[in-house]
Amino acid sequence: MKTVLITGCSSGYGLEAARHFLAKGWKVIATMRTPRADLFPASERLRILPLDVTRPESIGPALEAAGPIDALVNNAGIGLFGAFEATPMSTVREVFETNTFGVMAMCQAVIPQFRERGAGMIVNVTSSATLAPFPLVAAYTASKTAIEGFTASLAHELKAVGVRVKLVEPGYGPSTNFTANGHQRMQGLVTKPYEPFAHEVFAGFGRLCAVTTATDVAQGIWDAANDTSERLHFPAGADAVALARAI
Repeated sequence: MKTVLITGCSSGYGLEAARHFLAKGWKVIATMRTPRADLFPASERLRILPLDVTRPESIGPALEAAGPIDALVNNAGIGLFGAFEATPMSTVREVFETNTFGVMAMCQAVIPQFRERGAGMIVNVTSSATLAPFPLVAAYTASKTAIEGFTASLAHELKAVGVRVKLVEPGYGPSTNFTANGHQRMQGLVTKPYEPFAHEVFAGFGRLCAVTTATDVAQGIWDAANDTSERLHFPAGADAVALARAI
């Protein structure tokens, strides 16, 4: 029985991915900042652990409690929507702490056990914003694009020690808590000069016929975690797949 540790399992893609791996017979270590057992069906193959990827003092104990794992899914992330001009650099750093440095810290913490075993899988979840530019998400896109480059390079060096690394790139998911979870962080970031443009962008989102669901992303993560080829990129969701094909 294989074991996967997934970050950011309190909602959205992480929650659905944890449920998917459970349904497929894996042992799942579902981590989140504030553990909630009520989110999952009861299972002897499930452990729920507290983990904040931005805090080194949280990462070590979580991995020690988890024990040996076969796969790490770096899903935890925060969103940001607004004009870059109006975005405080403290907010930009907050986004990078989770979306970029948190992913790097998790990889660095897990790699030794994978390297010593000569096997293991790391799946980093980014965004379709890395496939094509979207407006009003410049800082968010930067944080995710950094992980794209990081992962591509990491895949080369870890291949030498028997460890695989993959990227899952979800599309636009209107059913997720992207906006709700970052509401306080995003307040005041669409300033008056940008309001007409922002209204056009929001209206465009409402007209989209191809979007991404949490189920799409869970399947993409599952496919990536079980892939034995040299493939690196796994777009997830109809819109992300279309963008990837257009590149």
